[in-house]
Amino acid sequence: MSIFTPIESGAPLILTVPGLGGSGPSHWQTLWEQSRPDTTRVELGMWNTPHRNAWVTKLDQAIRQAQAPVVLAAHSLGCLAVAWWAELTSQPFGYPVAGALLVAPADVERSEAPELAAFRPTPSKPLPFPSILVASTDDPWIGIDRAKGLAAQWGSHFVDAGAQGHINAASGIGWWEEGQELLDRVLDAASDRGGRPRNAGEARSLLAVNATEAAQSHYLGAG
Repeated sequence: MSIFTPIESGAPLILTVPGLGGSGPSHWQTLWEQSRPDTTRVELGMWNTPHRNAWVTKLDQAIRQAQAPVVLAAHSLGCLAVAWWAELTSQPFGYPVAGALLVAPADVERSEAPELAAFRPTPSKPLPFPSILVASTDDPWIGIDRAKGLAAQWGSHFVDAGAQGHINAASGIGWWEEGQELLDRVLDAASDRGGRPRNAGEARSLLAVNATEAAQSHYLGAG
């Protein structure tokens, strides 16, 4: 679990941001919401017919209503909603969004995915908060090289999760302990144990070191 608890003053609130179709009862986002008192879902609505501006507006409302620093745990098209929110709001570094875990972002530029066209073009500006982007080598919604390219554009630390499909319920990962480990790395990078926000250089340096250790431990089998 995180170094933060819900009763700590200024502790980040974790908001999950699902993708197309929402996240069902066996999805790791749903399981996190049920097991972590600091975690809640952003109800974007229009789950099967997503509209970029509507989703970004809903996300913005949830972030503003949190009245605390926010860490986003996004999946698939939800990652694009996060990137568009960052592009359109131009927040200062680290607040109100203190960090993000971006999992299996969908490639909205693919011609064979017209249902994602409303989110084109893909935002390209660096995100104004520390982030980890996790992708699978056999994800049908994005190629691994494309995912690496998005991480580079957004300034995210990239983690290769191996062959995990779309990193969802169908991947058989359940509660996804590896993802929880990476989420805690984002929380560590967002603030020190006293609740002090980290600056951009400090956050990204710490994130790169800690996220690499987490990835090696869980995905590469290293000690």
